[in-house]
Amino acid sequence: MYPVVKETASFLTRDGVRLVADIYKPITEEKLPVLLMRQPYGKAIASTVVYAHPKWYAKQGFIVVIQDVRGRGESEGEFTLFEREIEDGYDTLEWVANLPGSNGKVGMYGFSYQGMTQLYAAISGHQALKTICPAMIAYDLYTDWAYENGAFCYQLNLAWAIQLATETARRKGDLSAYKILYLASRSLPIYDMPPLLEEALRKYAPGNFYYQWLSHSTPDEYWQKLSPKTYSQHLDLPMLHIGGWFDTYLRGTINLYQEMRAKSKYQQCLIIAPWPHIPWGNTMAGKYYTPAANSDIDSLQVAWFKKYLKGIETPEYLSLKEGKLFQLGSNRWLNIENLQGGEKDTVFFLKTTSGLANIRNDDGLLVTDNNQSDGEDIIVQDFWRPVNQWGGHATILPGSFDRSELDNRSDVATYTSDYLTEDLEIIGEVELEVYVETEAETFDLSAVLSQVFPDGRVYNFSQGHIKVHHFNQNSPIRFKLQPTCIRLEKNTAIRLSLSLTNFPAYCLNFGEEENYGKSFHINAKPITVSILSGKNNPSKLVFSPFQFCR
Repeated sequence: MYPVVKETASFLTRDGVRLVADIYKPITEEKLPVLLMRQPYGKAIASTVVYAHPKWYAKQGFIVVIQDVRGRGESEGEFTLFEREIEDGYDTLEWVANLPGSNGKVGMYGFSYQGMTQLYAAISGHQALKTICPAMIAYDLYTDWAYENGAFCYQLNLAWAIQLATETARRKGDLSAYKILYLASRSLPIYDMPPLLEEALRKYAPGNFYYQWLSHSTPDEYWQKLSPKTYSQHLDLPMLHIGGWFDTYLRGTINLYQEMRAKSKYQQCLIIAPWPHIPWGNTMAGKYYTPAANSDIDSLQVAWFKKYLKGIETPEYLSLKEGKLFQLGSNRWLNIENLQGGEKDTVFFLKTTSGLANIRNDDGLLVTDNNQSDGEDIIVQDFWRPVNQWGGHATILPGSFDRSELDNRSDVATYTSDYLTEDLEIIGEVELEVYVETEAETFDLSAVLSQVFPDGRVYNFSQGHIKVHHFNQNSPIRFKLQPTCIRLEKNTAIRLSLSLTNFPAYCLNFGEEENYGKSFHINAKPITVSILSGKNNPSKLVFSPFQFCR
């Protein structure tokens, strides 16, 4: 362990903006590599909500630099979401690579926005950057962050916009707006936004991004200009990819990993734990995942950086190889190189017994063959009482909860398999293909997968949501749910729960394209959707092994 000193330093970007950073420097004559984190939440916090303190990393033999990005914390300039991170990333790499005591090699770490700044810096092509460890990121900002299958991720985007706007109001010295925004962050106004709050949010949300995101509801040029994927054709570095089964950005983590694995000449390592976005630990939503789920990311990142910045292969690094997945149910880690999912998908068909899958939780079935007569289950969306979010990945209260009471609602249709006669492993993608009938111009469909226990408990492990528009009555609706890795033990069952709302995780859909994204609509009318099943309407649930497991 090295003794460490801390100092605050800054430099000027190419356009003359001063960026400020805390530097944690080991006391030694040895030239050391640099670990860089660029973040918008205040350099003193340094993402310690999930990582060890930067001083701990410095003690392992690295110069650690935690920088406030442009327009945040103590750095000058205007913070425009994601727009300056490539150029500022390059300029910062040039600066830190030449710090006193640096050996010129740089690695980056961080999650969420701090994961995104790694991608942008890597895209800049600076030769000093040797490796990155992006955690919980969006590779495509539209599909992996702002929207899920065309549905706006309402609660998380609103909460984040208010958080960022609150900091901007503080920097501007607007105490009144700061107080309004801060109080809103403590009790999120999900049903309607008071005028004073909307005024403050429009004024101080960086670049007014929240309303821009709502107005760009399709993957147009706006998103292409911002997304790392657009600029990634020459991106190629060793990467340690980190995700969580209940993280809202897991799609981005897996999409980046699979693309890099397919094209990179360098090592790509993937770790997915049973975690939400925050925190990373062994207990979540009241479920205990054993000590195996404790975070070892700090130690693994140090081992990774020793390999790619110092050329030292430690036992922890050698254990990584292609990475590991935490398996829910068994509560153990699976090494990716040992996984062989085969080519075969596992398919369950929806079956209605008497058309009362929304009334009785034993009426709708999941079956392995489709030799059945046609059926119909009808659910109605009532805006007075939307089906509320309960756990999952797209909420500020994520995780696996007992949703047995929620499944008793008459606006939730449930389809349950027989109790398993042997353990069933699901490792990979989950897709729903469902035939419906409706008169609505547009509507949403929410799907939740759960494990049903003999005593009636029902714990969710995957969910998905889609906004349906330009609906073709002759074609099924297809969309992906959250990927998963779970062992379902025998004598438990699988349940699929379908509803038309999942609020406030996703926007309410009032059935009209022009009113999408509003939290309140005076002329909102109920929406009726029929879920169809049978030989002529083979609605089904498909489990497919990950491409890297085939």
